[in-house]
Amino acid sequence: MKPDCITAHFKGLVGTFYVDAKFEIPLLGVTALFGPSGSGKTTILRCIAGLTRLQGELKVGSWTWQDSKQFTPTHLRSIGYAFQHAELFPHLTVAGNLAFAGKYSDRRQGHRLRINSADIVALLGLEPLLNRQPNKLSGGERQRVSIARALLSQPRILLMDEPLASLDQAAKEEILPYIESLNRTSGIPVIYVSHDIGEVARLADRVLQISEGQVVGMGPIGEMIERLGLDAGVPAFEESALLKGRIASHDQTNRITQIDLSPGELAAPNINLPVGQEVRVRVRARDVAVALERPRAISIRNILSATVAECVAQENMGSADIILDIGDQRLRARITLASLSDLNLQPGQQVYALIKSVTFDGR
Repeated sequence: MKPDCITAHFKGLVGTFYVDAKFEIPLLGVTALFGPSGSGKTTILRCIAGLTRLQGELKVGSWTWQDSKQFTPTHLRSIGYAFQHAELFPHLTVAGNLAFAGKYSDRRQGHRLRINSADIVALLGLEPLLNRQPNKLSGGERQRVSIARALLSQPRILLMDEPLASLDQAAKEEILPYIESLNRTSGIPVIYVSHDIGEVARLADRVLQISEGQVVGMGPIGEMIERLGLDAGVPAFEESALLKGRIASHDQTNRITQIDLSPGELAAPNINLPVGQEVRVRVRARDVAVALERPRAISIRNILSATVAECVAQENMGSADIILDIGDQRLRARITLASLSDLNLQPGQQVYALIKSVTFDGR
């Protein structure tokens, strides 16, 4: 048993669905359970919470919550649980809902008092909402209150089951920055269920890939983003790679931010982050083109020297994925099979990657 890890193995039937999931993850940062709908992500999360009981074992730090001899019930496990739909007490104000959260937290295994209400209210921007009833809140506001209530139960782990799935895009964009800051600010490990590769790329430090009730892949976010494909439920147009960089400078006149990738730089629409801030840059394969010579007189601003690492033909799609080395980082470009033939691309070949657009994560 490792005191700084979650060690788990759940095995059995849930209805007609068979689960055999085994994993070990650090009690640190954000771990995403990722896979297509129906793959078993929520079932595994419910097993961690004790809401679904299968055979197996679960050890969280120095606490054993499940083995062949014992099963700690949900109300004695030091967890916070944020569901898809925020279930708030309708007869209580926001302040009343938050006050209720800490009433029984000291009875739970692994409980550690380290978060006070004022900090969480400030973190999630709830000050203007404290006197409102739940029926007077927007979807995003309700979800922020639900997350705050989960945190104020003083959990050892925060479990989040697709907390953005029921929200429209505007509400998602409203709440994502709050979720980004949770682990950084509170220090509480997060296990986050999602089938949205954009959310995972933005929020997670590591990924457990779930398929048919099993863990079929595990690794750091950058490595897993590169590996995840159609078989993992990622739409073809969303397959991507992550680059790490730092904000190098801002050109306020032209509203452009330069990001240092070392080697190379990316220009992007202005990002409201300080110089020196580390960022993740998610680049979709469909937004990368490949050239044998450096183009001139072209509107695309991001042109990076690269080396072809691998060419993977997707015969059934009429396309090919080109894996490109950019220093010690990697990009993926999706081109047609005809372009692959015309360019005669080979591993080790020096080329230029033309990046049309990128998605940024302010972490």
